[in-house]
Amino acid sequence: MDLTITDDMAQRGAAARHFAKDHLNAGLAERDRRGTLEAAEWRSLWSAAADHGLLRLGLDTAHGGDGTDLMTATHVLHEVGHWCRDTGVLLALNATLWTVLRPLVEFGTEAQQARYLPRLLAGDWIGADAVTELASGSDAMALQTEAVRDGDSYVLNGQKAFIGMAPCCDLALVFARTNPAAGAWGVSAFLVETSLPGVTRGPEIEKLGLRTIPTGFLGFTDVRLPDSARLGPEGAGASIFARSSEWERQMVLCAHVGAMKRQLEACVAFSQQRSVFGQPIARHQSVSNRLADMRVRYETCHLMQRRAAWQMQTGTGDAAAAAITKLHISEALLASSLDAVRTMGGQGFLWEAEAARDLRDAVGGVLYGGTSDIQRNIIAQFLPGWAAKS
Repeated sequence: MDLTITDDMAQRGAAARHFAKDHLNAGLAERDRRGTLEAAEWRSLWSAAADHGLLRLGLDTAHGGDGTDLMTATHVLHEVGHWCRDTGVLLALNATLWTVLRPLVEFGTEAQQARYLPRLLAGDWIGADAVTELASGSDAMALQTEAVRDGDSYVLNGQKAFIGMAPCCDLALVFARTNPAAGAWGVSAFLVETSLPGVTRGPEIEKLGLRTIPTGFLGFTDVRLPDSARLGPEGAGASIFARSSEWERQMVLCAHVGAMKRQLEACVAFSQQRSVFGQPIARHQSVSNRLADMRVRYETCHLMQRRAAWQMQTGTGDAAAAAITKLHISEALLASSLDAVRTMGGQGFLWEAEAARDLRDAVGGVLYGGTSDIQRNIIAQFLPGWAAKS
Protein backbone atom coordinates (compact mmCIF):
# COMPACT_ATOMS: atom_id res chain seq x y z
CA MET A 1 0.00 0.00 0.00
CA ASP A 2 1.54 3.29 -1.16
CA LEU A 3 0.67 6.21 1.15
CA THR A 4 2.40 8.84 -0.97
CA ILE A 5 0.39 12.00 -1.65
CA THR A 6 0.99 12.50 -5.36
CA ASP A 7 1.01 15.89 -7.06
CA ASP A 8 -2.39 15.13 -8.58
CA MET A 9 -3.83 14.21 -5.19
CA ALA A 10 -2.39 17.37 -3.64
CA GLN A 11 -3.84 19.58 -6.38
CA ARG A 12 -7.28 17.98 -6.13
CA GLY A 13 -7.15 18.23 -2.36
CA ALA A 14 -6.23 21.92 -2.48
CA ALA A 15 -9.12 22.64 -4.85
CA ALA A 16 -11.51 20.77 -2.56
CA ARG A 17 -10.18 22.70 0.45
CA HIS A 18 -10.90 26.06 -1.15
CA PHE A 19 -14.35 24.94 -2.29
CA ALA A 20 -15.31 23.66 1.16
CA LYS A 21 -14.15 26.86 2.88
CA ASP A 22 -15.95 29.12 0.42
CA HIS A 23 -19.21 27.24 -0.18
CA LEU A 24 -20.12 24.78 2.59
CA ASN A 25 -19.86 26.80 5.82
CA ALA A 26 -21.95 29.93 5.29
CA GLY A 27 -24.92 30.14 7.65
CA LEU A 28 -24.01 26.89 9.40
CA ALA A 29 -24.87 27.96 12.96
CA GLU A 30 -28.29 29.20 11.92
CA ARG A 31 -29.25 26.14 9.88
CA ASP A 32 -28.05 23.88 12.68
CA ARG A 33 -30.21 25.83 15.15
CA ARG A 34 -33.23 25.58 12.84
CA GLY A 35 -32.60 21.85 12.46
CA THR A 36 -33.79 22.01 8.88
CA LEU A 37 -32.91 23.38 5.47
CA GLU A 38 -35.35 24.92 3.05
CA ALA A 39 -35.59 22.85 -0.12
CA ALA A 40 -34.15 25.64 -2.26
CA GLU A 41 -31.29 26.16 0.20
CA TRP A 42 -30.38 22.47 0.24
CA ARG A 43 -30.58 22.14 -3.55
CA SER A 44 -28.36 25.17 -4.00
CA LEU A 45 -25.73 23.67 -1.69
CA TRP A 46 -26.04 20.26 -3.34
CA SER A 47 -25.73 21.75 -6.81
CA ALA A 48 -22.56 23.58 -5.80
CA ALA A 49 -21.02 20.32 -4.50
CA ALA A 50 -21.97 18.56 -7.74
CA ASP A 51 -20.55 21.38 -9.88
CA HIS A 52 -17.25 21.00 -8.05
CA GLY A 53 -17.27 17.28 -8.88
CA LEU A 54 -17.63 15.89 -5.37
CA LEU A 55 -20.37 13.47 -6.49
CA ARG A 56 -18.10 12.04 -9.20
CA LEU A 57 -15.29 11.02 -6.84
CA GLY A 58 -14.05 7.46 -7.18
CA LEU A 59 -16.31 6.63 -10.13
CA ASP A 60 -14.91 5.60 -13.50
CA THR A 61 -15.34 7.91 -16.47
CA ALA A 62 -17.51 5.36 -18.31
CA HIS A 63 -20.20 6.02 -15.70
CA GLY A 64 -19.72 9.78 -15.61
CA GLY A 65 -17.19 9.84 -12.78
CA ASP A 66 -13.93 11.76 -12.60
CA GLY A 67 -11.78 8.63 -12.95
CA THR A 68 -9.98 9.12 -9.63
CA ASP A 69 -8.86 6.04 -7.76
CA LEU A 70 -10.16 5.52 -4.23
CA MET A 71 -6.89 6.61 -2.59
CA THR A 72 -7.23 9.98 -4.34
CA ALA A 73 -10.94 10.19 -3.56
CA THR A 74 -10.18 9.53 0.12
CA HIS A 75 -7.60 12.32 0.19
CA VAL A 76 -10.03 14.76 -1.41
CA LEU A 77 -12.77 13.86 1.06
CA HIS A 78 -10.31 14.23 3.92
CA GLU A 79 -9.59 17.78 2.78
CA VAL A 80 -13.30 18.54 2.41
CA GLY A 81 -13.87 17.27 5.97
CA HIS A 82 -10.94 19.29 7.28
CA TRP A 83 -12.35 22.57 5.96
CA CYS A 84 -16.11 21.98 5.89
CA ARG A 85 -17.49 22.54 9.38
CA ASP A 86 -20.89 21.01 8.58
CA THR A 87 -20.65 17.29 9.31
CA GLY A 88 -24.27 16.84 8.21
CA VAL A 89 -23.25 17.84 4.70
CA LEU A 90 -20.21 15.54 4.93
CA LEU A 91 -22.47 12.60 5.79
CA ALA A 92 -24.88 13.43 2.96
CA LEU A 93 -22.06 13.53 0.42
CA ASN A 94 -20.55 10.24 1.55
CA ALA A 95 -23.89 8.47 1.89
CA THR A 96 -24.75 9.43 -1.69
CA LEU A 97 -21.37 8.30 -3.01
CA TRP A 98 -21.33 4.90 -1.33
CA THR A 99 -24.97 3.85 -0.81
CA VAL A 100 -26.75 5.34 -3.81
CA LEU A 101 -24.29 5.86 -6.66
CA ARG A 102 -22.17 2.75 -6.02
CA PRO A 103 -25.09 0.28 -6.06
CA LEU A 104 -26.39 1.90 -9.23
CA VAL A 105 -22.98 1.56 -10.90
CA GLU A 106 -22.39 -2.03 -9.72
CA PHE A 107 -25.89 -3.48 -10.12
CA GLY A 108 -27.82 -1.16 -12.45
CA THR A 109 -28.72 -1.94 -16.03
CA GLU A 110 -27.47 0.31 -18.81
CA ALA A 111 -30.96 1.82 -19.07
CA GLN A 112 -31.09 2.55 -15.33
CA GLN A 113 -27.64 4.07 -15.37
CA ALA A 114 -28.45 6.20 -18.41
CA ARG A 115 -31.65 7.49 -16.78
CA TYR A 116 -30.37 8.23 -13.29
CA LEU A 117 -26.59 8.69 -13.17
CA PRO A 118 -26.42 11.93 -15.22
CA ARG A 119 -29.14 13.54 -13.08
CA LEU A 120 -27.61 12.42 -9.78
CA LEU A 121 -24.03 13.32 -10.70
CA ALA A 122 -25.08 16.76 -11.91
CA GLY A 123 -26.89 17.40 -8.64
CA ASP A 124 -30.20 17.87 -10.47
CA TRP A 125 -31.62 14.93 -8.55
CA ILE A 126 -30.98 13.91 -4.96
CA GLY A 127 -30.83 10.23 -4.03
CA ALA A 128 -31.64 8.43 -0.79
CA ASP A 129 -30.88 4.96 0.55
CA ALA A 130 -34.19 3.67 2.01
CA VAL A 131 -33.54 0.55 4.08
CA THR A 132 -34.42 1.36 7.69
CA GLU A 133 -37.90 0.85 9.14
CA LEU A 134 -39.22 1.51 12.63
CA ALA A 135 -39.23 -2.21 13.46
CA SER A 136 -36.17 -3.37 11.53
CA GLY A 137 -33.22 -1.10 12.48
CA SER A 138 -30.21 -3.30 13.20
CA ASP A 139 -31.98 -6.39 11.83
CA ALA A 140 -31.90 -4.68 8.46
CA MET A 141 -33.58 -7.39 6.37
CA ALA A 142 -36.51 -7.91 8.78
CA LEU A 143 -38.61 -5.64 6.59
CA GLN A 144 -42.34 -5.03 6.56
CA THR A 145 -42.35 -3.09 3.28
CA GLU A 146 -43.58 -5.39 0.50
CA ALA A 147 -43.48 -5.31 -3.29
CA VAL A 148 -46.10 -7.75 -4.57
CA ARG A 149 -45.86 -9.01 -8.12
CA ASP A 150 -48.84 -7.99 -10.26
CA GLY A 151 -48.44 -9.06 -13.87
CA ASP A 152 -45.38 -7.39 -15.32
CA SER A 153 -45.06 -4.93 -12.44
CA TYR A 154 -44.89 -4.70 -8.63
CA VAL A 155 -47.15 -2.94 -6.15
CA LEU A 156 -45.12 -1.38 -3.32
CA ASN A 157 -46.56 -0.76 0.16
CA GLY A 158 -44.81 0.19 3.42
CA GLN A 159 -42.91 2.90 5.22
CA LYS A 160 -39.23 3.72 5.65
CA ALA A 161 -37.99 5.62 8.72
CA PHE A 162 -35.04 7.88 9.61
CA ILE A 163 -34.00 8.23 5.96
CA GLY A 164 -31.39 10.85 5.17
CA MET A 165 -32.55 13.21 2.37
CA ALA A 166 -36.08 11.74 2.49
CA PRO A 167 -37.70 15.20 2.65
CA CYS A 168 -36.04 16.32 -0.59
CA CYS A 169 -34.96 13.21 -2.53
CA ASP A 170 -36.02 12.58 -6.12
CA LEU A 171 -34.94 8.93 -6.19
CA ALA A 172 -34.92 6.35 -3.40
CA LEU A 173 -33.20 2.96 -3.39
CA VAL A 174 -35.92 1.00 -1.59
CA PHE A 175 -35.54 -2.50 -0.16
CA ALA A 176 -38.76 -4.53 0.09
CA ARG A 177 -39.94 -8.11 0.56
CA THR A 178 -40.93 -9.82 -2.69
CA ASN A 179 -41.04 -13.34 -1.23
CA PRO A 180 -41.70 -13.19 2.54
CA ALA A 181 -41.30 -16.97 2.94
CA ALA A 182 -37.67 -16.75 1.83
CA GLY A 183 -36.58 -14.43 4.64
CA ALA A 184 -33.58 -12.26 3.74
CA TRP A 185 -33.32 -14.01 0.37
CA GLY A 186 -36.81 -12.84 -0.45
CA VAL A 187 -35.84 -9.15 -0.37
CA SER A 188 -35.42 -7.15 -3.58
CA ALA A 189 -34.16 -3.63 -4.31
CA PHE A 190 -36.04 -1.01 -6.32
CA LEU A 191 -35.25 2.40 -7.76
CA VAL A 192 -38.31 4.46 -6.84
CA GLU A 193 -38.90 7.93 -8.22
CA THR A 194 -40.53 9.93 -5.45
CA SER A 195 -42.80 11.77 -7.90
CA LEU A 196 -44.77 8.54 -8.49
CA PRO A 197 -48.39 8.39 -7.27
CA GLY A 198 -48.59 6.86 -3.81
CA VAL A 199 -45.19 8.06 -2.58
CA THR A 200 -45.49 10.32 0.48
CA ARG A 201 -43.08 12.02 2.84
CA GLY A 202 -43.50 12.33 6.59
CA PRO A 203 -42.53 15.47 8.47
CA GLU A 204 -38.84 16.24 8.74
CA ILE A 205 -37.35 14.81 11.94
CA GLU A 206 -35.65 17.10 14.46
CA LYS A 207 -32.51 15.32 15.68
CA LEU A 208 -29.92 15.66 18.43
CA GLY A 209 -27.13 16.02 15.87
CA LEU A 210 -26.53 16.06 12.12
CA ARG A 211 -29.32 18.59 12.09
CA THR A 212 -28.38 20.05 8.72
CA ILE A 213 -29.07 16.87 6.75
CA PRO A 214 -32.82 16.60 6.01
CA THR A 215 -34.12 13.36 7.53
CA GLY A 216 -37.59 11.85 7.60
CA PHE A 217 -40.02 9.12 6.56
CA LEU A 218 -40.97 7.79 3.14
CA GLY A 219 -44.35 6.12 2.68
CA PHE A 220 -45.52 3.92 -0.17
CA THR A 221 -49.19 3.20 -0.80
CA ASP A 222 -49.97 1.03 -3.82
CA VAL A 223 -47.01 2.44 -5.73
CA ARG A 224 -46.85 0.63 -9.07
CA LEU A 225 -43.33 -0.15 -10.26
CA PRO A 226 -42.38 -1.72 -13.60
CA ASP A 227 -39.88 -4.58 -13.79
CA SER A 228 -37.36 -2.02 -15.02
CA ALA A 229 -37.41 -0.34 -11.58
CA ARG A 230 -35.94 -3.41 -9.88
CA LEU A 231 -32.20 -3.16 -9.20
CA GLY A 232 -30.61 -6.54 -9.82
CA PRO A 233 -32.49 -9.86 -9.91
CA GLU A 234 -35.51 -10.54 -7.74
CA GLY A 235 -34.34 -11.77 -4.32
CA ALA A 236 -30.92 -10.10 -4.66
CA GLY A 237 -31.72 -7.35 -2.16
CA ALA A 238 -29.74 -8.92 0.69
CA SER A 239 -26.66 -9.28 -1.51
CA ILE A 240 -26.96 -5.72 -2.79
CA PHE A 241 -27.41 -4.46 0.75
CA ALA A 242 -24.38 -6.43 1.97
CA ARG A 243 -22.20 -4.99 -0.79
CA SER A 244 -23.53 -1.48 -0.21
CA SER A 245 -22.89 -1.87 3.53
CA GLU A 246 -19.28 -2.84 2.84
CA TRP A 247 -18.79 0.35 0.84
CA GLU A 248 -20.60 2.42 3.44
CA ARG A 249 -18.74 1.08 6.45
CA GLN A 250 -15.33 1.36 4.82
CA MET A 251 -15.84 4.81 3.31
CA VAL A 252 -18.72 6.78 4.85
CA LEU A 253 -16.51 8.40 7.53
CA CYS A 254 -13.77 9.50 5.09
CA ALA A 255 -14.50 13.18 5.48
CA HIS A 256 -15.05 12.87 9.22
CA VAL A 257 -11.39 11.89 9.65
CA GLY A 258 -10.51 15.25 8.15
CA ALA A 259 -12.92 16.83 10.63
CA MET A 260 -10.96 15.17 13.46
CA LYS A 261 -7.86 17.03 12.28
CA ARG A 262 -9.73 20.35 12.29
CA GLN A 263 -11.05 19.56 15.75
CA LEU A 264 -7.57 18.81 17.10
CA GLU A 265 -6.08 21.97 15.57
CA ALA A 266 -8.81 24.06 17.24
CA CYS A 267 -8.14 22.43 20.62
CA VAL A 268 -4.38 22.96 20.37
CA ALA A 269 -4.86 26.64 19.52
CA PHE A 270 -7.39 27.11 22.35
CA SER A 271 -5.20 25.38 24.92
CA GLN A 272 -2.26 27.62 24.06
CA GLN A 273 -4.35 30.80 24.41
CA ARG A 274 -6.45 29.92 27.46
CA SER A 275 -4.59 30.47 30.75
CA VAL A 276 -5.43 28.98 34.15
CA PHE A 277 -3.31 29.36 37.31
CA GLY A 278 -0.93 31.65 35.46
CA GLN A 279 -0.09 29.44 32.50
CA PRO A 280 -1.68 28.15 29.28
CA ILE A 281 -3.77 25.07 29.93
CA ALA A 282 -1.68 23.24 27.32
CA ARG A 283 1.04 23.06 30.01
CA HIS A 284 -1.24 21.18 32.38
CA GLN A 285 -0.55 17.49 32.01
CA SER A 286 -4.21 16.47 32.11
CA VAL A 287 -4.92 18.72 29.12
CA SER A 288 -1.77 17.89 27.17
CA ASN A 289 -2.40 14.17 27.61
CA ARG A 290 -5.94 14.62 26.33
CA LEU A 291 -4.62 16.40 23.25
CA ALA A 292 -2.07 13.63 22.75
CA ASP A 293 -4.88 11.07 22.79
CA MET A 294 -6.74 13.11 20.17
CA ARG A 295 -3.63 13.14 17.98
CA VAL A 296 -3.23 9.37 18.31
CA ARG A 297 -6.88 8.81 17.40
CA TYR A 298 -6.61 11.05 14.36
CA GLU A 299 -3.42 9.38 13.09
CA THR A 300 -4.76 5.85 13.54
CA CYS A 301 -8.07 6.74 11.89
CA HIS A 302 -6.28 8.42 9.00
CA LEU A 303 -4.16 5.33 8.38
CA MET A 304 -7.12 3.02 8.81
CA GLN A 305 -9.22 5.04 6.36
CA ARG A 306 -6.50 4.94 3.72
CA ARG A 307 -6.12 1.19 4.23
CA ALA A 308 -9.88 0.84 3.78
CA ALA A 309 -9.70 2.73 0.49
CA TRP A 310 -6.83 0.51 -0.63
CA GLN A 311 -8.77 -2.64 0.26
CA MET A 312 -11.86 -1.51 -1.64
CA GLN A 313 -9.71 -0.46 -4.59
CA THR A 314 -7.88 -3.79 -4.74
CA GLY A 315 -10.79 -6.01 -3.73
CA THR A 316 -8.97 -7.32 -0.67
CA GLY A 317 -11.43 -6.19 1.98
CA ASP A 318 -14.26 -8.15 3.58
CA ALA A 319 -17.17 -7.63 5.96
CA ALA A 320 -14.90 -7.84 9.00
CA ALA A 321 -12.53 -5.19 7.65
CA ALA A 322 -15.47 -2.93 6.93
CA ALA A 323 -16.86 -3.43 10.43
CA ILE A 324 -13.47 -2.73 12.03
CA THR A 325 -13.11 0.50 10.06
CA LYS A 326 -16.60 1.73 10.88
CA LEU A 327 -16.35 0.77 14.56
CA HIS A 328 -12.94 2.29 15.22
CA ILE A 329 -13.41 5.58 13.39
CA SER A 330 -16.91 6.25 14.71
CA GLU A 331 -15.92 5.52 18.32
CA ALA A 332 -12.71 7.54 18.01
CA LEU A 333 -14.64 10.46 16.52
CA LEU A 334 -17.06 10.43 19.45
CA ALA A 335 -14.25 10.17 22.03
CA SER A 336 -12.29 13.06 20.51
CA SER A 337 -15.42 15.19 20.18
CA LEU A 338 -16.07 14.74 23.90
CA ASP A 339 -12.43 15.56 24.65
CA ALA A 340 -12.76 18.75 22.59
CA VAL A 341 -15.67 19.92 24.76
CA ARG A 342 -13.72 19.02 27.93
CA THR A 343 -10.74 21.00 26.69
CA MET A 344 -12.78 24.09 25.86
CA GLY A 345 -14.88 23.88 29.01
CA GLY A 346 -17.81 26.28 29.23
CA GLN A 347 -17.00 27.81 25.84
CA GLY A 348 -17.24 24.39 24.23
CA PHE A 349 -20.53 23.63 25.99
CA LEU A 350 -22.46 26.48 24.36
CA TRP A 351 -25.09 25.28 21.87
CA GLU A 352 -23.63 27.18 18.93
CA ALA A 353 -20.02 26.31 19.76
CA GLU A 354 -18.32 24.23 17.09
CA ALA A 355 -17.15 21.73 19.70
CA ALA A 356 -20.71 21.19 20.95
CA ARG A 357 -22.04 20.78 17.41
CA ASP A 358 -19.29 18.30 16.55
CA LEU A 359 -20.10 16.27 19.67
CA ARG A 360 -23.81 16.11 18.87
CA ASP A 361 -23.03 15.11 15.29
CA ALA A 362 -20.50 12.48 16.38
CA VAL A 363 -23.16 10.58 18.37
CA GLY A 364 -24.83 9.66 15.08
CA GLY A 365 -21.64 8.01 13.86
CA VAL A 366 -22.04 5.11 16.31
CA LEU A 367 -25.57 4.51 14.99
CA TYR A 368 -25.85 5.02 11.22
CA GLY A 369 -24.34 2.46 8.87
CA GLY A 370 -24.83 -0.18 11.56
CA THR A 371 -24.45 0.48 15.28
CA SER A 372 -21.19 -0.15 17.10
CA ASP A 373 -22.80 -3.20 18.70
CA ILE A 374 -23.57 -4.66 15.28
CA GLN A 375 -20.00 -3.99 14.10
CA ARG A 376 -18.64 -5.85 17.11
CA ASN A 377 -20.95 -8.79 16.38
CA ILE A 378 -19.68 -8.94 12.79
CA ILE A 379 -16.05 -8.80 13.89
CA ALA A 380 -16.65 -11.58 16.43
CA GLN A 381 -18.22 -13.82 13.77
CA PHE A 382 -15.01 -13.65 11.72
CA LEU A 383 -12.63 -14.26 14.63
CA PRO A 384 -12.39 -18.09 14.37
CA GLY A 385 -11.39 -17.93 10.69
CA TRP A 386 -9.02 -15.05 11.32
CA ALA A 387 -7.36 -16.89 14.23
CA ALA A 388 -6.97 -20.05 12.16
CA LYS A 389 -5.20 -18.15 9.37
CA SER A 390 -2.85 -16.38 11.74
